[in-house]
Amino acid sequence: MGTEALPLEGVIGFGGSIRNGLLLHPDGQTLIYPLGSTIVIREKGNPTSQEFLQGHSDKVSCLAISRSGKYLASGQITYMGFCADIIIWDLDSRKLLHRMSLHKVKVQALAFSFDDQYLASLGGQDDNSLVVWDVETGAAKCGSPTCNDHVLCVKFFNTVNNKIVTAGSRNMDVWDFDPVNRKVRPSGCQLGQLKRVVESVVIDDRDDYAYCGTGSGDVLQVGLANKLFNNIGPKTKIPQGVLSSAMSPFGDVIIGSGDGTVAILGASKLNITCTTKLASSVTSIVLTNDVFRGVGADSGSFAFLCGTSQCDMYYVRYLAGENKFVVELEQTNHYDCINDIAFPHGYSDLFATCSAADIRIWHSTEYRELLRIQVPNLVCNCIAFMADGRSIISGWSDGKIRAFGPQSGKLLYVIHNAHQQGVTAIIGSLDCNRIISGGREGQVRVWRIGPQSQSMIASMKEHKGPVNCIELRKNDAECVSASSDGSCIIWDLNRFIRNNSLFASTFFKAILYHPDESQLVTTGTDRKITYWDAFDGQAIRILDGSETAELNALAISADGVALVSGGGDKDVKVWGYDEGHCYFIGRGHSGVVTKVKISPNMKYIVSCGTEGAIFIWEYLNPPVDS
Repeated sequence: MGTEALPLEGVIGFGGSIRNGLLLHPDGQTLIYPLGSTIVIREKGNPTSQEFLQGHSDKVSCLAISRSGKYLASGQITYMGFCADIIIWDLDSRKLLHRMSLHKVKVQALAFSFDDQYLASLGGQDDNSLVVWDVETGAAKCGSPTCNDHVLCVKFFNTVNNKIVTAGSRNMDVWDFDPVNRKVRPSGCQLGQLKRVVESVVIDDRDDYAYCGTGSGDVLQVGLANKLFNNIGPKTKIPQGVLSSAMSPFGDVIIGSGDGTVAILGASKLNITCTTKLASSVTSIVLTNDVFRGVGADSGSFAFLCGTSQCDMYYVRYLAGENKFVVELEQTNHYDCINDIAFPHGYSDLFATCSAADIRIWHSTEYRELLRIQVPNLVCNCIAFMADGRSIISGWSDGKIRAFGPQSGKLLYVIHNAHQQGVTAIIGSLDCNRIISGGREGQVRVWRIGPQSQSMIASMKEHKGPVNCIELRKNDAECVSASSDGSCIIWDLNRFIRNNSLFASTFFKAILYHPDESQLVTTGTDRKITYWDAFDGQAIRILDGSETAELNALAISADGVALVSGGGDKDVKVWGYDEGHCYFIGRGHSGVVTKVKISPNMKYIVSCGTEGAIFIWEYLNPPVDS
């Protein structure tokens, strides 16, 4: 029997690090943004109405939407020496129209002509060429190498389809596109003595001027007719460079900077007229249709969306009467590697994830954040809910175990010096009186949790490498730990000695008990999924979990029918436990899959990866032979 695609139900995440990655459809209601190798289309203000475009083999690096809203173009990154794909999508039917490959390694930027007839694409620093494509046929019309230095931005003029602007590291050119002779001819812009790295370009509605945001924190105004430098501003440079820009409905320039500053510059003098600050670098600015042209105090007001490098989305309104910004947080996501996922015992409506410096609790069906617990400058390696649901226990890189209230986020207690080199695995007993933790130095420790105090009951020192996973039996009398030293040890939790051990030439990353506790399942860097007898520790069966990369995560359904794996090949695979056959594969991650979990009600699978994305897949039972 073949392998089918695993249906994707929803995602929590936004590729905020991608410049100009946040787009708004001309209908004013549909948001489009990248997440790993997937493109997410959702209704503005409604995170649950999601659709997905999946066709890229690696991380999406740039997006562009046509002025009519009919076409979407997306480019990707690939491996050194290979060609990176550009895909043109039909947004009405959500279908792939053309797949084009000419650029090597990376597609840097994309732009549609105003009449949707042509698409201009720019290769990354390993390619550095400009190509113009025919949107209708998907064929390349012409191409040319760009400047010797790195080119970062490409834009078509707003009123003609045969002129293109490119800019980048100490270069800016206006290209004449000749479709009849299939040529593009560059004309350099004269910037005088100025040496700038142009990070963003926006062209005014009449094609008189291009406004170029630079890495130095200023904006250049360049005349497009005579290709001459015209003006520079503001006088006080904006910290960490101007990374994104847009034209306001009233002709002013909106800019977003590397330190989170959002400002409006007057188009003529390039002086700052209004400013506010967001939490991190502003990588995307896109205007909404909320424009107020009345005669009252709101005349001249407008609104726009900002995407930031820490993967947050903001809705920003400019109130012209008061000359101020009003900022609302529209969506928030993880921006770094997610290390662990945990569901409360027997409850599927929410789950917790942990990443660098924070723990977040999410609503499973509404895809929104319910609670955030932050501990600055530390990394949370592992989390678990206690069986009674009254606390979230977590292991941190400073060697401490911290417990938090799941509703308030309040710190309940801290176990200091739990492990010398950081806590890497944690689980709570079903009677909620004990915690078993594993450390980077290889020790497994058992802690008594009392109402007023916490104390160590036992420390078991047999592992020689980091403990990556700990699983507990239902009677709380036995646990098993998996370590990078190539061993898994079954511990007696009454006498605190080793009952049995399993050995293989691998770094064990994950271990599970089958629901009937007769077998154990392990995986690791040898790419194998191994079944073991829980009584005598003998290997029963070995499956090839992946052909190319290590496996990091395993989950088993409550009925023991299905096994889910994830790892370095970025795929989420659903296996029949008895048959050992892979029935479904979920593709969407652009980073290594670090954890997978099946919800207690067996309705969906949650996976997370190093790119900071959370994918929620529909759980499908493997077909059972009659």
